[in-house]
Amino acid sequence: MQATLSRLTLAGLVLGLILPAVAQAQDDSAKTFKANCVLCHSANGSGDTAAGKALKAKDLRSPEVQKETDAALTEIINKGKGKMPAFAAKIKPDDMKKLVAYLRDLAKK
Repeated sequence: MQATLSRLTLAGLVLGLILPAVAQAQDDSAKTFKANCVLCHSANGSGDTAAGKALKAKDLRSPEVQKETDAALTEIINKGKGKMPAFAAKIKPDDMKKLVAYLRDLAKK
């Protein structure tokens, strides 16, 4: 009985530490996306904004974008491509990884 209680306590402690960190990471990536990407790519990633339409921004949910590797997406965001500006100076490497994961999640919604 005590061993079961200890395991449950340990599991609760682990979840209590991990779940807030995961939620914070998702919240941070959403903030990064909103601050840097929404103007052209829209909140849902479709590119359906006035600026996005004018610049022919990619639909980030599209198979064309989603087939890119994480490294390729990171490079495009860092260096820019076509009319898209570079964001390497604005987005830290750790935040960039989270942002690419966020872009992957957009396609699932």
